[in-house]
Amino acid sequence: MPNQVKNAMFLTVALALFGSASFGLTPAAAQARTPDGKPDFSGIWQANTTANWDLQTHAARPMVAQPGVYPDVPVLAAPVVALGTVGWVPPGMGVVEGDEIPYQPWAAQRKRENAQNWLDRDPELKCYMPGVPRAMYLPYPFQVVQGTNKIMMVFEFANAQRTIHLDDVAPYPADAYMGHSVGHWDGDTLVVDASSFTPYTWFDRSGNFHSDALHVVERYTPISRDAIQYEATIEDSKVFTRPWKISFPLYRRLEPNAQLMDFRCVEMVEETIYGHLRKQQLVKHWEGRTVAVDVTRKVPPGEEVYERLWSGNPEEK
Repeated sequence: MPNQVKNAMFLTVALALFGSASFGLTPAAAQARTPDGKPDFSGIWQANTTANWDLQTHAARPMVAQPGVYPDVPVLAAPVVALGTVGWVPPGMGVVEGDEIPYQPWAAQRKRENAQNWLDRDPELKCYMPGVPRAMYLPYPFQVVQGTNKIMMVFEFANAQRTIHLDDVAPYPADAYMGHSVGHWDGDTLVVDASSFTPYTWFDRSGNFHSDALHVVERYTPISRDAIQYEATIEDSKVFTRPWKISFPLYRRLEPNAQLMDFRCVEMVEETIYGHLRKQQLVKHWEGRTVAVDVTRKVPPGEEVYERLWSGNPEEK
């Protein structure tokens, strides 16, 4: 009997005798459950994708690019040239169904402009709360605290939070960065309807964006005790021609001491956002072994008044 056949027969018998759990394949039926019988998603979770760089399939590329020796072969531009390999976006497979985001023509042009001006425009760089669904695939862990009629998600980035209401609640009085989330159970799948978003968040670092008409329907389906299949259907009649979907797994952090750490990004971006208001410029020059970088501050359009007020030059006030 050929060895391949013997091996296949052995694996079949082993699975029958010991069950798939013995081989690290925990069926959804073995999912931890709450007292009311629902899947228990409590714990620390994190996505393992490159979706925060780009929702669609992408090759490696510079974070900020300029033409090199050959116009069609970009190189790192001055703001990131000292980063070397760290200044490159890692390649990755897309998470968009069909790998296409159906922009309206005007919005497709805006997306391209956003990508070209990523360093100035991406709200993540300024520590804005990430919104939904972006919060679910940022490269930071998040914690789920599950109750009977509320599920709370706390994100390490920007101390962002969202509450999924499983009971009847009044609509939010205003739009919010993290939106308004109402959920229900469809068997073992948690279905969440999220709306009432501000237009001031992006989907990724590649300029994919939305308007205040964003509507997201999420589905959280247990794959095993430590993995959830996440799906989000995205609709925005002001920006897209039709709804579209993303999907990827979320994984439980299994370290015995898994926890959210303190990431004080508001403090981290103070110099980036407000450095031009200092009387004496703080960040001026950096010099490495092969590269020297000089920083010249620019006053953003519309902030000339603040520049005069904070510059310490009373005669200019």
